[in-house]
Amino acid sequence: MSSTELPGTRAAAAALAPTVSAVRVAEGEKLRSVPLPGLTLTVRARPGATAGLAPALYVHGLGGSSQNWSALMPMLADVVDGEAVDLPGFGDSPPPDDGNYSVTGHARAVIRLLDAGQRGPVHLFGNSLGGAVATRVAAVRPDLVRTLTLISPALPEIRVQRPAVPTGLLALPGVASLFSRLTREWTAEQRTRGVMALCYGDPGRISDEAFRHAVAEMERRLELPYFWDVMTRSARGIVDAYTLGGQHGLWRQAERVLAPTQLVYGGRDQLVSYRMARRASAAFRDSRLLTLPDAGHVAMMEYPEAVAQAFRELLDECGGS
Repeated sequence: MSSTELPGTRAAAAALAPTVSAVRVAEGEKLRSVPLPGLTLTVRARPGATAGLAPALYVHGLGGSSQNWSALMPMLADVVDGEAVDLPGFGDSPPPDDGNYSVTGHARAVIRLLDAGQRGPVHLFGNSLGGAVATRVAAVRPDLVRTLTLISPALPEIRVQRPAVPTGLLALPGVASLFSRLTREWTAEQRTRGVMALCYGDPGRISDEAFRHAVAEMERRLELPYFWDVMTRSARGIVDAYTLGGQHGLWRQAERVLAPTQLVYGGRDQLVSYRMARRASAAFRDSRLLTLPDAGHVAMMEYPEAVAQAFRELLDECGGS
């Protein structure tokens, strides 16, 4: 057992996992399980409209899953063969054997997936935590990345926004269990409304159907015996990455990225500051910037058309492949 793994976590997960509700699969999507050394990843595929399209991989943020890309993927199915991964412990992917939820650990999982499937180089997309993961992958394995699209990437900020503070506090020992006890009576609907108020620039844009699906996913996650452990350790991984300096620091790695990069920032983002757009534009050597004044933290879910158009323009600049 890893020294970072809570006793009994895997045993509890194995015992209770069969009772957990099934993950939603939208029309046109397919799920598959990919066994790799030390972990198993669930991949949500949206095959390209025609054979031979360049591959794309989408990486979600903290507390998210591959479903976060279900609005964007069909809009790009005519130009890429898309897959979205559930990071270890998120979505339908079980916890990794080593209990490593650091940014580096998640990046290694993505690299293993790409190496095993021999899909690289891919058009790599990342949101929030997934943006930090994608940045690290592009920096250390440039051979795996054709282009990089980052939506509100979780790159280190000196002045963290106030709404993001609870995420950092979640990394502290005991805070997750305390929060779990204090919110025991909260319904899945209440939790979902809270998450959407934090992540969306305008929660009113969410359709009734999308809200129902989000509540069902929240109910499913709360059934997972390792839910809070994964959230805690992944939040700790983000905090650790923010404090890491030298050549392994995320901003230093951003400077090493060779792939053409599309940056997307929302003016109403409560978790990643809009002001970081300028620094990111300077750090990534071959970057272009899309700012969406009314978007929050998940522009690919709020304004998928705008994000899709930005990627198409990036693709055109790169010769259409």
